[in-house]
Amino acid sequence: MKYVVLLRGINVGGKNIVSMASLKKFLEEMGFLNVSTYIASGNVILESDKPAEEIKAHLEKALPENFKLDSDLIKVLVLTRHQLQTVIDNKPEGFGEQPEKYHSDAIFLMGIDTTSVMPVFNPRDGVDKIWPGDGVIYSQRLSSQRTKSRLNKIMSSPAYKSMTIRNWNTTTKLLEILKR
Repeated sequence: MKYVVLLRGINVGGKNIVSMASLKKFLEEMGFLNVSTYIASGNVILESDKPAEEIKAHLEKALPENFKLDSDLIKVLVLTRHQLQTVIDNKPEGFGEQPEKYHSDAIFLMGIDTTSVMPVFNPRDGVDKIWPGDGVIYSQRLSSQRTKSRLNKIMSSPAYKSMTIRNWNTTTKLLEILKR
């Protein structure tokens, strides 16, 4: 089965630096097939006959053991093509369709549910909007006002360790790659 693997905490803010070539080689040595990466922020497409939960557990253990990483920051989310397609199909109406006006992100949840995490967000009227989804929070902020966005306030929340953010363009591109 083909999966997209989202690695939380890789190559962010100058921390947990991992070259995508090294990551690809490591994953191939672990037995994963047709491994490819997309941009240097922890997006991997691979094939495996193992179930998603087994891949997640194996990678969360193996990555900090094989790369110089702060294991507290590292989490792994493994999604099937169907799961990623559902995130895209269930987006709020118009979401991600005006990239010149809005910065749009999919905030993927890892082991926490939407209901429990929604209170962490405190959108600023006229700047931020958020919508709950299944395993994801859709976040959009007015580009011209993004410095006034409250999205970065979630980073101080304990729940933030159970989230990984991808901009909408990356999210849709990953689905395109999975379909190949």
